[in-house]
Amino acid sequence: MSDTQTLIENRPPSVAGLFLERVSATPDAEAYRYPVPAASGQGPDDWKSLTWAQAAERVYAIAAGLIELGVQPEQRVALAASTRLEWILADLGIMCAGAATTTVYPQTNAEESAYILSDSESRVLIAEDAAQLAKAVEKRAELPALTHVVVIDPAGVESTDWILTLDELEKRGAARLEKDAQLIKERVGAITKDQLATLIYTSGTTGRPKGVRLPHDNWSYMAKAIAATGLVGADDVQYLWLPLAHVFGKVLTSGQIEVGHVTAVDGRVDKIIENLPVVRPTYMAAVPRIFEKVYNGVAAKARAGGGAKYKIFQWAAEVSREYAKVTQDNFKRTGTRTAPFGLASKHKVADALVYAKIREAFGGNLRACVSGSAALAPEIGYFFAGAGIHILEGYGLTESSAASFVNPGEAYRTGTVGKPLPGTEVRIAEDGEILLRGPGIMEGYHGLPEKTAEVLEADGWFHTGDIGELSPDGYLRITDRKKDLIKTSGGKYIAPAEVEGQFKAVCPYVSNILVHGADRNFCTALIALDEVSLLDWAKDNGLEGKSYAEIVAAPATVALVEGYVRQLNEGLQKWQTIKKFRLLPRDLDVEHGEITPSLKLKRPVVEREYKHLIDEMYAGSREA
Repeated sequence: MSDTQTLIENRPPSVAGLFLERVSATPDAEAYRYPVPAASGQGPDDWKSLTWAQAAERVYAIAAGLIELGVQPEQRVALAASTRLEWILADLGIMCAGAATTTVYPQTNAEESAYILSDSESRVLIAEDAAQLAKAVEKRAELPALTHVVVIDPAGVESTDWILTLDELEKRGAARLEKDAQLIKERVGAITKDQLATLIYTSGTTGRPKGVRLPHDNWSYMAKAIAATGLVGADDVQYLWLPLAHVFGKVLTSGQIEVGHVTAVDGRVDKIIENLPVVRPTYMAAVPRIFEKVYNGVAAKARAGGGAKYKIFQWAAEVSREYAKVTQDNFKRTGTRTAPFGLASKHKVADALVYAKIREAFGGNLRACVSGSAALAPEIGYFFAGAGIHILEGYGLTESSAASFVNPGEAYRTGTVGKPLPGTEVRIAEDGEILLRGPGIMEGYHGLPEKTAEVLEADGWFHTGDIGELSPDGYLRITDRKKDLIKTSGGKYIAPAEVEGQFKAVCPYVSNILVHGADRNFCTALIALDEVSLLDWAKDNGLEGKSYAEIVAAPATVALVEGYVRQLNEGLQKWQTIKKFRLLPRDLDVEHGEITPSLKLKRPVVEREYKHLIDEMYAGSREA
C-alpha cells in the first residue's frame, strides 16, 4: 500500500475526531487570524490570532452549550452568517456535539431561509446578527422544530427564552464542562463515519434547492486527500474569504485541520484588496469572477494611464500568455519550465514593468491560487500564470464534497481542472458526461430518494451533469454543463460558457455575459458591464456624472463593446459568433436571483427577466 493510500484509508471517522487530533498535536501553534476594528475606531483593522488550543476552548464550549439546549446527535443546527471566525468555530462546535450543520447563505431571503430551516428540521439557528434573526422571527410560525436562535453579534438583540447570544451559549457550555469534563470527548467518540455532518442546500440555477447530505466520512476523506496532494503545508498562510455556506469554502476548513496551517478569515469581498498586503498569504482559493475583476481592473487602470501605458500592458499581457503556454508545454514534454532566450528576456522586462506590481497586490508571497466553482477563461489563466500567479483550477460539486479534481502544483495545465484526488474514480459516459465515484460522494438528497436515484447509481457512480474529456495522462477538461449546451436551429452545438469565457478575456469592461441561441439561427448575447471600470472609462469619454444605466445606453459605450464583440468573433467558428448583443441597464446580482451566491449565472432567470431584449434581437430575422 502506498503512503497516499495509507494516509487516506487511515482516516478518523469524523471531522470532530480530526479536530481533536490537531489540537492534541499542535495546541500552541497559530490556527486562525481574524480582523477586529482598530482600537481608535479609525484606520485599518487589527488582526488577532487564536492557537489551536484557544480555538478548541471555544469550540468545546459551543458544543456543550448546544447539548445544554437539548441538541441530539444528527439533529440539525442551522448556520446563517457570512464568512468569519465564528462561523468556523460554530461549525466545529456543532459537529463536536454530534449534530449536523445546515448551511444558509446570509443573502437568502426570509421565505427561502424558512424553507431550508423547515425542510432540514433544524432545531437551533445560529444567526449572524439582528438582520438574520429577523428572518426567523418573521417565519417563526412556520418553524415548529426551531427551539432556539443563537445570535453572534448581539447589537440590537434582546435575549429571551427563544433567543440568546453566542457569548451566553458559550458561558452555558463552559459551565456544563466544569461539571462534565469528558462530555465532548464522549460525544466525539460516539460519532460514526456515516453520521450526518453537513446539510448543504444547493443554490441551484432552477427550482427549489435540494439538501445535499454529507456524512463525516466525506469531510474526513477530503481532509486527507487534500493533504495527500501536497499543495499546502504546515507553513502556509491561507486567506479565506469564500462563502462558508458553499461547499468550496467549507472544504478548505477541513483541509486546514489536517495540514495544520494558519487561516486568515474575512468574508468581506470589498476588503480583499486591502487585506492581501496585510495578511500576505501564500495560498488562496477563489472563484473565477475574482480573477476576472482583478484582470479587468489592471487593464482598465492601464488604459486610464494613457496610450503608452496601455500599450505596455497589452504587450506585457501578450508576453505573459506566450510565456505561460511555452513553459507549460515544455514542462509537459521535458519536466522543466523553460522558455527560449528571446521570450525569457522579454518576460524579464515585462516582469519589472507589470507583473511584479500584480504579485505585490496579492501580498507578494502568493505561491498558488486554487480556482473553482465555475470555468476560468484560459486566456485569463495564462495571463496570471505568466505573471507568476499560478492559478490551479479544480473541479467538484456540492454532491462530491467540493474537491474531486485539482491541478498538480508544478505540473498544472491551464484550461484543465487537473487530475482526480487520490481515491476518486472518474469515467466519461458515451454522451460525454463526467461520472464520479469515491469517498467524497454524497449520501443523497435529503428526503428526496427519487431525485437521488436520478443522479446516483446503485454501484456508487454519480452523474455530474457536466460534459468533459480526459487526456491520456488523466487531466480533465470541462467543456460545458450538459443541460446548458445550445443547439441552434441549424443543428450546431455550442458551449455558451466557452464563448462567454473568451469574451471575458477580450473585454476588460465585462462583468457578466449570457450567450443565447438555443433553437435560433444565430447567437446573441446579454452583456452586463463592470460598474467601477465603466465609470472610470466614462470620465474620459464625455460621460462623467452619468448613471450606470445612462452610460450603457450611450452610443459611445455600445460602440466600445461592439469592438470587443468583433474581436471575439474573429476567434470563433461561424456558428458560434455573436451577431447581436444588448447591454443590460444594471449588473446581474444575487439579490435579484440572477446569479447564485457562488457567482454562477442562473440562465433561466436571466433569460426570463430579459426576454424582451432577446426577442428584440431576433425580431425581423427570418425565424421571427
